[in-house]
Order: sequence, then structure tokens, then C-alpha cells
Amino acid sequence: MPHKLPFRVIHVSGQDDSYRATELNYHSPLTKGWQAARYCLYPQDIILQLDQRSRLRKIQLLSHQFLVATKIEFFVGDIPDEEATTLEHARYTRLGYVSLSDNEKTGFKARELKSVHVDAMGLYLKLNIHKNHINKFNLYNQVGVIAINVIGDEIHRPTDILDPDIHLDFDGKKNYDNDQGLDRLYSRPDYISPLDDLAFDMYQDPEVAQIIRKLEKRKQESVRDDRFDYAKKLKKVIEDLQKAGEKLGKYEVEKRQAVENEDYDKAKLKKEQMDDYRLQVYRDLNLDELMDTNETIQVRRISIFIELSPVHYEEHHQLSPVRTPPPRTPYDDRPIPASKNREPPIELSTPPPKTPYDDRPLPVSKRDNNGILLVLFFTLHFTDEPGQMTEKDLRAASSAIDAFGEQLVSKAYSKTWSYREDALLAVYKQMQELPATSSKDEARTFMRASIFLVKKAIDDKVYAVFKASLNLLKMLLTEYIPRFKLSRSDTIYCCDKTLPNLLHKSGDTAVRNRDDAKKFVMEMANFTDVKPTNCVPHECVKPFKTSIAPRLAQSRCEIVELQYKELGLSGGLTVENLMIFCVRALSHNAGEVREVAERIIRSLYKEVGQPVKDFLPADTDKTRKNTLWRQLFEYFDKVDGKPSKSDVKRQKADAKLTNKQKLWPPEQLQQLKDRLQENRFFFTY
Repeated sequence: MPHKLPFRVIHVSGQDDSYRATELNYHSPLTKGWQAARYCLYPQDIILQLDQRSRLRKIQLLSHQFLVATKIEFFVGDIPDEEATTLEHARYTRLGYVSLSDNEKTGFKARELKSVHVDAMGLYLKLNIHKNHINKFNLYNQVGVIAINVIGDEIHRPTDILDPDIHLDFDGKKNYDNDQGLDRLYSRPDYISPLDDLAFDMYQDPEVAQIIRKLEKRKQESVRDDRFDYAKKLKKVIEDLQKAGEKLGKYEVEKRQAVENEDYDKAKLKKEQMDDYRLQVYRDLNLDELMDTNETIQVRRISIFIELSPVHYEEHHQLSPVRTPPPRTPYDDRPIPASKNREPPIELSTPPPKTPYDDRPLPVSKRDNNGILLVLFFTLHFTDEPGQMTEKDLRAASSAIDAFGEQLVSKAYSKTWSYREDALLAVYKQMQELPATSSKDEARTFMRASIFLVKKAIDDKVYAVFKASLNLLKMLLTEYIPRFKLSRSDTIYCCDKTLPNLLHKSGDTAVRNRDDAKKFVMEMANFTDVKPTNCVPHECVKPFKTSIAPRLAQSRCEIVELQYKELGLSGGLTVENLMIFCVRALSHNAGEVREVAERIIRSLYKEVGQPVKDFLPADTDKTRKNTLWRQLFEYFDKVDGKPSKSDVKRQKADAKLTNKQKLWPPEQLQQLKDRLQENRFFFTY
């Protein structure tokens, strides 16, 4: 049955003197873990040696809360039989890698627990730890690992390599007598006890943890012997001990805090409180009846030799299983596929069960800027992964993955909108904190990777994600490019890649999406580094197809109208490109679109006059039969001070009437009126 394998660190590339690699040899609530040296070179290597050659089934790694590596590769090492058992003779096989979250979502106050399922044999486990995520707390570009856990089976004979779950005698026959519980466990050869999980040791007081393990063994023996009442009693005691062990772990952290603060009275009080509580729990649970007194004393003595030191605990438990890799292929540098809700088919037949204490508070300690140890308590919980990217997405996002890591980019592709928003916020943070000493090529690489994600997020249906993309794009154009003094072509690249998406977004069904898109395009045109390029007006006045949706066409026209009002015939707008755009818009079947285009043409004619007519049909009686053209040409005549054709007709009618009036002198006309009045005729002139 796979179980916790003891190991010791035998090699490390470098370490902080206060956080040495030997910390990884022990698991307890006070383990502080390993940290790389300040400003170290990456990648960093850590090599663990197992007590004997083993078949590895599961590897767990608890990362630091803000000294987070972008990626960690796993290698299993073995030594050929004819070679001496030394590290120099080890031959390594790459198992794959895991990417770690930048942890910005938790405010750098939680730790990520990665559990990867493998199937490999060897004597050594090597971790290749890549560069760190950049954040304001990681001042010296370090990475940190709090704990490592290895679960598997020892290989007892050279002949049982293919089946380490069954012991063999020297004659090669199967021997079931070596393990008293084998008759029960053989049917579940891949079962991993929750007590071997890394989360168990990181929660529990070490002494209580050892007692729980002894009681768990007795419970299994009781089940084998059909002593079910006794097994039920042990089960209840184990559950109560787990709660007590967590509370004792919290007391220990508080005692360490008091020591750090040199508050020795409080430390003494916590020590007495721990002893009283421990004895009270043991007495209430009647441990003397459940196990020998000598065993309890032995456990207490063992706990004395465990080094006590403060630990920074803020946990964010995420299971991220990976498959055992096939032989190296052209895709070897891609992450090993993982399943979100179940174990991969080639791994364990059933996923390891969720432990009964996954939702319990975990003691946390953290130093503030004054070096004072603060105690916090957070809840360990399981969260869904963003999800695995498809091969198509991996290829499309390869440049972004190279820059930011697959873990972050996978969030941008997640079906959960909060992950997509988090990805943009993380990129924003990284881009802001990119060292000013970075080369232009490196800055340009990160910029283009960011634009890829911005372009995707602009089309997002969720407003929060869309808004985050606008903030990131604005920062790139107004802060990032000037800070690294990137070229004009880089500014144009950002605009050319994102403007089509922004213009399309301006026709969104949601009003605030439309308004924000139009507003940002207008702001973008006036950015200091963008305005001289004229790329925004040039993109906006590109003629669109007359078949596009009315809302989108109207928004495009309104953007052009606003730009013309603000910029005039400058900054990329000319009579030619405006008129070509407007004439195309006049052909749209939606009246709202034609009205905006007509307003632009009228304003333009008022400014430049005759050149506008060069892009319109000839002013003839046939053309004026069309209402649209007649209204435009009549407006042009009015601007030019010429009477319109309607005015000319009216003038002709008035002139004709005037001529008729001249045929009757006024005196004769008055006499005619009088006669008609006498004859009671009514005349209206």
C-alpha cells in the first residue's frame, strides 16, 4: 500500500541561511521551509534521497505565499545495479512539471498545495525550480518551498520491481504473511491513507499526529479481526484527537509568537495551557485504555527532539494531478494534462478521499515590517482549477505562456469569469513591476504577450473582464511604453491589434460596454504616444460593409463624428477618408446610420465646401429625385447662399401672380369688387 516515504535533502543549489533545505526533512505546523538565496540564479535544484529504492505514486509540494516559483519540474533518479550508490551515478528521468499561481488573488496570504500523481521508480527525487513570480513583497527575487511529501512503496527485492505491492521470498513465491493486513489491503493496492497526506502533518501537533497514526493502525487491525465496536470507538477518538491536535498546533504558534516578542510570561502561560489541555484531552479520551502507557511516553519523548521554529502559514489547497509522461516527444515541454475533477485514467483507480479536516482553520504566522510575529488563522479549502487548455489554445497562446506561464494564461482561458479577471490583474501587476533595468527586447516580449491577452479579453461578455482589459491596455500605452522607451512601431502594434476589437465592442448589446468602448477609443486617440501615430483615426475611418449590424454601424459612425468634432481635419482625418467612409455609410439600410453619416458630410461641407461634392453624384434633376441627395444638395445650396430649387419655383409662382395683377389697374379692380359685393358675391383675393 502506498505510504509516506522518509527522505532527506542531500543537495541544494543554494539557500537562505535562515531557511535551510534541512527544514524540508520535517513536517509540522512550525516548519518554516526552504528559501533560495537572495538574487540567486535560476533554475534552483533540490535533490531528495529516499531511504531505499521506491515506486513513487504521489508527490506533494507546499509553496510559499509570496516567494512563488513560476514552474517546478520533477525528475526521478535511479542508479544502475552495477554502479556505486552515489549521487554522481544517478540517472534522471523527467516526469513533467507543474505551474504555480502568482497568488495575487489571495493577496499573497495563502499557500498553494500541489498534489501530483506519478508512477515512477528510483532512489532520488529532483526538483528543478524556475524563476519567481514578481510581486512587491518578493524584494530579492527568491522562491520558497515550505514542505515536500513523497508517497509510494519501497521496492524490497530486485525481482519485485514490477509489483512492489507483493513481497517475494528468495524462491520467487508470493508471501502474504509479511503483512498482517495484506488480505484486506491487497484488494486496494493504490489506496493512500489520509494520514499520509501533507495537509495532515501541517495541521497537527507532532505528538498527537503520531498517536493518531498508532490508533489508526489499531483500528485497521480491529476491522480485520471483526472487532467493529472497538473500531468504532477508535474512529471517534481519532476524530477528537484531530481537533485537539489542531488546537495544540495553534497554541504552539502563539507560544512562538510570544517568544519572538520576548513576552516570556505569555510564552510560559501558553506552555502551561498546552500541557494542561493535552493532559485533559488524553484523560477524557481514556488513551491509557486504548494504547500502552509506554507508547504514550515514548511519543512525548520523541516530540522533544523536533526543532521548533516559527512558520508562515496561509494555505490555499489546490489538487493538480499530472499524468506520468510518455517518452520524450516534440511536445515534451508542454505541461502534462491533468483532470479537474478526477484522477487521470492511468493513475489511481479512485481519487484520494478528501480528508475530514480539510475545512479546519490552519495556524498562520507572518512577520510585519517591524519583525514582529503576527498570528493569523485561515481556512484550508479546496478550489477548482481554472481548467486545462486545449492543444489549439496552447499553440495560439504560446507567446503569452512563455512570458507569464501556463498557470496564469490558463486562467485567461477559464470558463470562470473571476479567473479571467484575475489573469488580467496579475499581468497588470507584473508589467508594472517589471524591473526598469530590463532590456527593450524583454520589455517588448512581455508587451506583446500582454496585448494577446488584452485582445482576447476585450471580446469578453463579462463587463468586469472587459473593464480589466481596458485598464491594462491604458497602462501599457501611457506608462509601460514610455517607461521602457519603446519605439513608435510598438505603439502602433498595440493599437493595430486592439482597435478592431474595441470598434467591434462599440456595437455590443450592453449599453455600458458600448459606451465604455467608444469612450476608450476617444481617449486612446489622445494618448501622448498614440496621437502622433494617427493610427486610431485611420482605423476608425476604414469603410465597413453595408451588411454589418445597424448598432455596430451606427457606433462606428458616431465614433468618427466625435473624432471629427474633436480633432478636425488633422490627426489623420482628411476630406478623402472621411467622405469615402460616409458615402459607404449612406448606403446602409438603417436610417440611424445614414443620419449620422449625413451630419458628418454637412459639417464637412460647411468647413471645406466644394471638395465634398467630388465624392458625391452629380447634382442633376435626376439625382435630386432621391430624397437623400436632394436634402444634401439643398443644404449645400443654402451654405453657398444660393436659393434652392424650391425657392426658385416659389419665386416663379410669385412673379406669375404679379404679372396677372398688372393686367387690371387698381381703380378698375376696385370697381369690380364693388359690383360683386352688390350682387352678394364673395370674393377673396
